[in-house]
Amino acid sequence: MRPLHIVVIEGTTRVQRLSIHAARLVAEVGRGLDGVEITLIEPGEFNLPGDGNDPEGKDARYTEITAKADAFFIVVPEYNHSFPGSLKRLLDSELENYIHKPVAFAGVSNGGWGGVRAIEALNQTVREMGLVSTFQDVHFPRIQNLFDDKGELLDPAYRRRIEKAYAELTWMARTLQWGRQHL
Repeated sequence: MRPLHIVVIEGTTRVQRLSIHAARLVAEVGRGLDGVEITLIEPGEFNLPGDGNDPEGKDARYTEITAKADAFFIVVPEYNHSFPGSLKRLLDSELENYIHKPVAFAGVSNGGWGGVRAIEALNQTVREMGLVSTFQDVHFPRIQNLFDDKGELLDPAYRRRIEKAYAELTWMARTLQWGRQHL
C-alpha cells in the first residue's frame, strides 16, 4: 500500500497565533507514524483572492495538495465561538477535492474550552464540503500554558491524544480511499 498523504491545516493567519505550536506538534506526531506522509499548510502562504470556489479564486499549489490528499487534520483556534475566516476561505477554494475524505480536528483556545465551539461550528461546514468528520478530537485549552517560549510541548500526554486521533483518521482514510477507488 502506498503511504497515506495527510494534510495538517493550521487554521489562522494571525501573527500572534499560538495555535501554530499545536499544528506543528500534530504534524510532528503524524510524521512519526508508519505509512503516513504529512504536509503542513499555513493559509497565509497561499494566494486566494475573492471568495468561493471559482477558478480565479484558487491557488494551484493548494489545489494540487488537496487533490492528492487522503485525509485532513485541521488545527482550529476558536475566535468568538467559531473558526477564523482565513480557514473558511482556504477550505472554500477546493470543494471537489474534499469529497469522501476524512478530517480530524484539534481545537485551540486560550480559555478552558480548548476550541470545542470552533470544532462544532466547523463540523457543519466540512460536512457540506463532502468531508467526513472523525470522532476523536484533540483539545488544547489554555494554549499559552501548554508550550514554552520556543514552542516545545510541556505536557507529553498530548502526544498520546494526537496519536489516538490519528488512529481513527488513518482508519477512515484507508476505508474511504478504498471506496473512492472501487465504488
